[in-house]
Amino acid sequence: MNEHKYPADIFTEPEDVDPDTLKNLGPLRPMAGSWKGAAGHDVNPKADGPEHNDYYETIENKLIDRQLNGPQLFYGMSYEQIIENPEEEPTFHHQIGFWLWEPATKTVIQTLAIPRGQIAMATGIVEPDATVFELTAKRGSTVNGICSNPFLEHAFKTVEYRCKITIHSEDSWSYEMTTVLDVEGRKEPFEHIDLNTMLRTALPTPNPLLLKVKKP
Repeated sequence: MNEHKYPADIFTEPEDVDPDTLKNLGPLRPMAGSWKGAAGHDVNPKADGPEHNDYYETIENKLIDRQLNGPQLFYGMSYEQIIENPEEEPTFHHQIGFWLWEPATKTVIQTLAIPRGQIAMATGIVEPDATVFELTAKRGSTVNGICSNPFLEHAFKTVEYRCKITIHSEDSWSYEMTTVLDVEGRKEPFEHIDLNTMLRTALPTPNPLLLKVKKP
C-alpha cells in the first residue's frame, strides 16, 4: 500500500470540496456510465478439469457523491454487474460494489460482493491519467482482503484476486479478472479467469450533490 502521510488531525473534514464527481474521478472517469459486453469468456474449475464458458453482460457504473473519512477524500461510483450465460436460465454472475479514487494517494479501490457469500476489496496505486492499471486483493490482508463463507473457504479457497483494466477510448474498456483458488483435493492453485470488452450504452448522469448545487 502507498505510505501516504495523513494529517495528525484525523477528525476535521476538508472544506470547499468540489461536488463534481465525474471531473475528479481520475483513471476511473472513462468507465462511468452504462455498458454492455457480448464477448465474455470464463475459465472455471470442475471435477473433470477446466470449463470454458462464453457470456454476455451489462455493467452500470453510477456516480456517487464525494466520500469523507475525516481528512480522507474519495470520489467514486457504485456498480452492478450482471452476467448471463446463453446456455443457462439463471443469472450466471451477479456482483455489486464500489469503484473509488483517492486523489491524495493515487489509490484506486474496488469493493465487490457476490451472492455466493463472498466479499473482497482490491487496491492499486494508479496515475490519474493511466489507461492500464491493476488492482489486487489477498487472503489475510486487512486493507485489501478477501472474506468467504465456510464452504468456499473449505472447498474453493480464494487466496488472491487480480483485476486488470484497460481503457481503449471514451466508449470502450476491457477487464481481465483472475481469481487464484486453492481447490480441495488439488495440489496446484487454479487460476479462474474472466475477461470481456465493454461498449458504452449510455453516458453517466451527474452525482446527486452536483444536481443540487446546480439547481436554480
